Amino acid sequence: MSPNQPLADRMRPKILDEFIGQEHLVGENAILRKIIESGNVPSFIMWGPPGVGKTTLARIIANQQNRSFYPLSAVHSGVKDVRETIEKSKKQQFFNKPNPILFIDEIHRFNKSQQDSLLGSVEQGILTLIGATTENPSFEVISPLLSRCQIYILKPLDKEDLIELLNRALQKDTYLKALNIRVKENEAILRYSGGDARKLYNVLELVVNAELAEKKLDIANVLQEAGTQKHKKTAIVLTDEKVIEKVQENIALYDKQGEQHYDIISAFIKSIRGSDPNAAVYWLARMVEGGEDVKFIARRMVILAAEDIGLANPNALLLTQACFDAVNVIGWPESRIILSEAAIYLATSPKSNAAYQAINKAQGTVNETGDLSVPLHIRNAPTKLMKDLDYGKDYKYAHDFNGNFVKDDFLPDELKNKIFYDPQKNPREEEIRQRLQKLWKDKYKY
Repeated sequence: MSPNQPLADRMRPKILDEFIGQEHLVGENAILRKIIESGNVPSFIMWGPPGVGKTTLARIIANQQNRSFYPLSAVHSGVKDVRETIEKSKKQQFFNKPNPILFIDEIHRFNKSQQDSLLGSVEQGILTLIGATTENPSFEVISPLLSRCQIYILKPLDKEDLIELLNRALQKDTYLKALNIRVKENEAILRYSGGDARKLYNVLELVVNAELAEKKLDIANVLQEAGTQKHKKTAIVLTDEKVIEKVQENIALYDKQGEQHYDIISAFIKSIRGSDPNAAVYWLARMVEGGEDVKFIARRMVILAAEDIGLANPNALLLTQACFDAVNVIGWPESRIILSEAAIYLATSPKSNAAYQAINKAQGTVNETGDLSVPLHIRNAPTKLMKDLDYGKDYKYAHDFNGNFVKDDFLPDELKNKIFYDPQKNPREEEIRQRLQKLWKDKYKY
């Protein structure tokens, strides 16, 4: 093991019991743990943010089941690489030896023909495919391949997971444990990690190396001096101030596969939400220059149009959907103009998250109250038996009344007069508020 090997790689667990996080998948009696321990691992795709253990889990499975492991990156590999791996796998089909694992990182970046090339070998069991993606596979992975794979969702690591990873590195890494490192404060390093183990280790390594450089030391000679009086004087104390200082001195350029992927898209979204078109276009330019996936940017704007603009300007959703369709047809470099137009339109639109809040409130109520009965008068009554049971009885057909409206109860009795949608203060929703008050009068008091 070399000190030049990244800390994240040095600390990569080799067995499942060393793996931290994803308890819902690999904890005691969890579904993926049971599958791994059974030895009968089907092809599957892991969907989750960077640095949560997707590659590590694939390697652990291959290691624990003594399978050949062929890793490919969809960014750098093509059909030729896939076919070569399939041929290697075919040559290993003897003496009941378990089939090899083909691990494809960023599988969503494979185009249709590249994904098609996997179908036959997955179907025939020549190899077990394990894919990893940061994007929703239902958008990016072809249906025939999805139907042959299980989908497992991985979550960002929580605070307890990150603290355990941090302590493990300080106590078990060959080089870090030779140093006298004390964590006085951990809020900054946890915040910069963003639930990403790789980020956590990179920040830790950055700060430690910076401290050693100031002392004119490196880890290699610290190992030689371990236990000496000189070594004891090289104590490193991690504080929030120190972490922030060192990280800000070493801010990396945007990298679509690197640590700032989610930071930049976050800045882009928050700039639009904050109605700053100049900042929005700047962060858009950072993504364009970094080679970000055009569909990823467009898809995030579609979500934002519904979540942050909503009924304050319903045309925003239509425009962003048109943007998404257009960039899929046009491609680079012209798509940057379409994205710019959409981003500026969204940033300069009035904002409302009322629809977003309404569905959150409604879901919260459903979780609290369970499956409340549908009132009889608004139930469907396609059969005579249902009609005899008063399904649909006394239902008032709105179009039979003046203004196509009639007061009636549409919520379960337990939720009568419950408010989920609260129009916000913008011209469009003020009109909605006035209309609802005119129709419902005292029933809905906004």
